[in-house]
Amino acid sequence: MDIPAQTDTAPVLLQSDAGAVRTLTLNRPQARNALSNALIAALSEALAQADADPSVHVLILTGAGPGFCSGHDLREMRAHPGEAACSTVFASCSRMMTSIVRLSKPVIAAVHGIATAAGCQLVAACDLAIAGEGARFATPGVALGLFCSTPMVALSRAVGRKAAMEMLLTGEMVGAEEARRIGLVNRVVPDAEVLPAAEALAAQIAARSPLAIAYGKQAFYRQIELPLEEAYAHASAVMTRNMMANDAAEGIDAFLTKRAPTWTGT
Repeated sequence: MDIPAQTDTAPVLLQSDAGAVRTLTLNRPQARNALSNALIAALSEALAQADADPSVHVLILTGAGPGFCSGHDLREMRAHPGEAACSTVFASCSRMMTSIVRLSKPVIAAVHGIATAAGCQLVAACDLAIAGEGARFATPGVALGLFCSTPMVALSRAVGRKAAMEMLLTGEMVGAEEARRIGLVNRVVPDAEVLPAAEALAAQIAARSPLAIAYGKQAFYRQIELPLEEAYAHASAVMTRNMMANDAAEGIDAFLTKRAPTWTGT
């Protein structure tokens, strides 16, 4: 991936826009994009800004350098070993991961190289993921005496229980094709095509009604937490509200008259 290497003064997070698609690039390549306190804070802020920006319809999350994200910055954490400091790091990271799910806009992970521990969690938290053929995933904390408990939350919601438990209990690396098979990623492409494939998928989604996408994403995560009858009741209420929107009327009329719709996001 042709992304400039970080210098001492470079920001820990890069941002670029292409139409309605915003790309956020983790920019600590010398540390395999480990999630430092500064990077967690920058990513949290960038996600909130994107959610509030009506010109942004889809986000892509990727990493600079040879890997996607190696997890928490363990050197930084060992430099501040107290319980309060550790609690703050895990809490702020958990809030950031949760914000990806609660965001009204889809987030696509474009993964190359390694995505381990909280990096694997980051992939699992995203709505969609494109992986390069050489990408590898792991929750290796068990080998360090630190079980990947917070990565477990996102991982166990993205893949089956036994697949998640095997990754968590063994800490072994999982290749891109196996990650696709268990549902951690959607597609596997040649390494050089990861970002272009993510951009093409993002552009496809960005061409849809942003209001409908927001309704749909939020309803998906809400209903999946509910019992069957409650899930149907919630989805029915959401679909009714969506049906009353201008975009729904425009989309249906466009379909019936065989023309392209013009979305207003209302």
